[in-house]
Amino acid sequence: MMKFVSSMMIGAIFGLGIAISGMANPAKVLNFFDLFGTWDPSLAFVMGGALITTLIGYRIVFGRQNKPAYAQMFHVPERADIDRRLVLGSAGFGVGWGIAGFCPGGAIPALGLGYSQTFVFVGAMIAGIILARFANMRLQRTAIAL
Repeated sequence: MMKFVSSMMIGAIFGLGIAISGMANPAKVLNFFDLFGTWDPSLAFVMGGALITTLIGYRIVFGRQNKPAYAQMFHVPERADIDRRLVLGSAGFGVGWGIAGFCPGGAIPALGLGYSQTFVFVGAMIAGIILARFANMRLQRTAIAL
């Protein structure tokens, strides 16, 4: 039960931060990418603040604890290589973010703000996740069959 409550509180704090910073507004995000028009650098400051918070948090957590509070071990990526899937996935994320002005972290809190395009984005995001999982399973079956 505490894991659920902790997760809900962390999610609510994250969503509140996204909403307060304006990053749930796709126009604000798109203005960051418009370097020669209505450029708005505030996204860089939000990302910088998130990076600093993450660096401090990682130093504290990994420096003092052998395992997380609600799991048997930390689940951190073991691979460090840059492969085709990583590059294509990152490019797809960036293109989608640049077109829509939403990323999953900003879209979920924006659902509560009532932007109509958010519901379309989240629906498309869920469809994309399902399609990617289906395609990945098909590719894995093909690789096993070979």
